[in-house]
Amino acid sequence: MKKLGIIIFFDVFILMLLGLIIVMSASSTYSEFRFDSLFHLFNSHVARVVIGILCLVFFSAVPYNIYRQFSKPAIFGITFLLLLTLFIAPEIKGASRWIHLGFLSFQPADIAKLVLIIHLAVLLEDKKDLLNNCKEGFAYLLFWVLIVSGLILIQPNVSNGVLLVFVSFALLYVGGAKISHIVFTSLACLIAAAAAAMLIAHSRARILSFINATQHGGSANIQVKQALLGLGSGGVLGVGLGHSLQSNLFLPEAYGDFIFAILGEELGFIGSVLVLTGYLILFAAGILVAKKAKDKFGQLLAFGITFSITIYAFVNIAVATGIVPTTGLPLPFISYGGTSLIFLCISVGILVNIAFTSAKEQELKNINLNPAVSA
Repeated sequence: MKKLGIIIFFDVFILMLLGLIIVMSASSTYSEFRFDSLFHLFNSHVARVVIGILCLVFFSAVPYNIYRQFSKPAIFGITFLLLLTLFIAPEIKGASRWIHLGFLSFQPADIAKLVLIIHLAVLLEDKKDLLNNCKEGFAYLLFWVLIVSGLILIQPNVSNGVLLVFVSFALLYVGGAKISHIVFTSLACLIAAAAAAMLIAHSRARILSFINATQHGGSANIQVKQALLGLGSGGVLGVGLGHSLQSNLFLPEAYGDFIFAILGEELGFIGSVLVLTGYLILFAAGILVAKKAKDKFGQLLAFGITFSITIYAFVNIAVATGIVPTTGLPLPFISYGGTSLIFLCISVGILVNIAFTSAKEQELKNINLNPAVSA
């Protein structure tokens, strides 16, 4: 188990180092044009990566069981923050998602993902005998899923809201909820999410352009078109680090949600596959940590964190390759970002601590079973 924690740590560390290189390449032209400095966005990203690594190391040393006692105030706190966002957050590109404190800006939705996973893990452990009872067990958990996801969705942040529901239902299934309850509520949520997406102008435009592109050929929008051009021009081995053409303002904000296109252009098919392999390693190691954790809370928390990171990564890559409509989700550990990157690192720190704690408990168990060895 300790080896799994070390594998997860270095896997994420390598992804972040690669992210630094690609962000530098993808943001330099825009930084020069917008801020008159090649390194403006890169320097900002370096600072956030350093903070993220420090958070990863710190939270890997904090016993994960401590989150049990803070889950209730945390879920109430993040609900309040999400409500506050609707009233005080400035509208940017048609959405109100960021809270600005002058020296600090953050997106509560990034915090909400981790808080909801922790709270659901606590509830699934506490209410394991009531999960088959829809009214007293399942409905109580569903309430928090719908409240948190709903507040994110109406910012509007449809992609984050829908994916959080998906991650939550996966966690409920693994936690022992009845499949009939999950299927019924999933269908209801899918209909509601589709209706909400079509009512919100920018999400409706993205969906309709994607459908039109699927039926008549071509790309859903300029970002997807340029992303596919970048990925195609990368070939097998890529054009080389720092030699991307799409980062020269052809691909809008290439350092963010579409950074995989720059990565594929510069590192080619081989580099893209290696990055995908990095996420698969994280997924496999995280699932093994969940399987071997000594308590249900640890198992569910490890699974929720692992599944969340992996699904967000593959949805981002699916967007960059034109498989699904544009979502606006960053590529974990690689895209330029602040709140998202830091809370991803906190999540991984918790996952590493679960692995280390389980390894320590197993060592103690082995010593107790073989007292002669310790003597």
